[in-house]
Amino acid sequence: MLQIAFPHRNADLDTFGEFRERVHAFLADDPATREPHADSWSQFDAAFSRRLAAKGFLGLTWPKKYGGGERSSLERFILLEELLAAGAPVGAHWISERQVGPLLLRYGTEAQRAEFLPRIARAELFFCIGLSEPDSGSDLASLRTSAVSTPEGWRVRGRKIWTSNAHRNHYMVLLCRTDPQSQRHAGLSQLIVDMASPGLTLRPIPNMSGEHEFNEVTFDDVLVPHDRVVGTVGNGWEQVTSELAFERSGPERFMSSFILLRHLAKTTHALPAEKLGLLAARLIGLRALSVSVAAMLNDGKLPNLEAALVKELGSRLEQDVGEVLLDGIDSAPDPGSADTMNRLIAQTLLHAPSYSIRGGAREILRGIIARGLGLR
Repeated sequence: MLQIAFPHRNADLDTFGEFRERVHAFLADDPATREPHADSWSQFDAAFSRRLAAKGFLGLTWPKKYGGGERSSLERFILLEELLAAGAPVGAHWISERQVGPLLLRYGTEAQRAEFLPRIARAELFFCIGLSEPDSGSDLASLRTSAVSTPEGWRVRGRKIWTSNAHRNHYMVLLCRTDPQSQRHAGLSQLIVDMASPGLTLRPIPNMSGEHEFNEVTFDDVLVPHDRVVGTVGNGWEQVTSELAFERSGPERFMSSFILLRHLAKTTHALPAEKLGLLAARLIGLRALSVSVAAMLNDGKLPNLEAALVKELGSRLEQDVGEVLLDGIDSAPDPGSADTMNRLIAQTLLHAPSYSIRGGAREILRGIIARGLGLR
């Protein structure tokens, strides 16, 4: 049986103290309204993203010729930690910078990189990701949205669901089936779709707290130019799997729990030390794993297995922490409460059922981990 190794790299972050101070200074001067939020990465503020970009904080690890900063993945980890801890509204650029940029750098054509990456780094355009479908959520490989090659381009038909901020984004990276005879993982491809395309319609899906983040997207014979294929036709599964390593392993996996524990420590109604200590220990361990994955990415590796484990452990912690911290408040959780702790717990409990689904369901992640360990 194989083993999963996470090299201890926390000490590497200490060498970037000056960079962390730069981020602190930016946040101290920035006029954006910020407050602690259970998932600040979903808070959409395009103006904030543009100010962040103006300081060179978007596309931080990308080549300079594409508008990037050619900095390390560990510095980017520090940046995200500080932004999320401050409750910064990073949702506008979140998917574009975290997933789409690395995808284009690895698989995109030179023309695609030149067209999209500098504009992402300047926060001039934003992307969403089209993965889940009404009948293909956790079992993503069973998706049915199809694209047929014609002389004019690819004709797309089908539906995507739970697409974050599709109503605010300019483009979608769509995973679709380009070979109708293929089964499961084979015959999938990724296309860049203009969200203003004729035949593309959106239906909002408000969440339990009444917020509009998710959407259903319908494609009715939408035309996508041939030069909008990302990578190789039929290689979509491999590409999207590598992309998910960036989604599953970042500090967002533990920062919502950190924010809750930090505010609990400031209240007079503290939990018993044992309960608080166990949560803190789990959070510290999870952060160490997440830093290690960032270091692997910095070394040019694709830690898909390690990222799946971080996501699985992070989802469990996020779901557990809200339930445990209920003992730290005196009234029923209310997402509109003026009390910060009460509001954060309410937000966490409302979002908690989705933590073990989005970005890969728990059962799927455990299957990835089992295969990586040679157990399947």
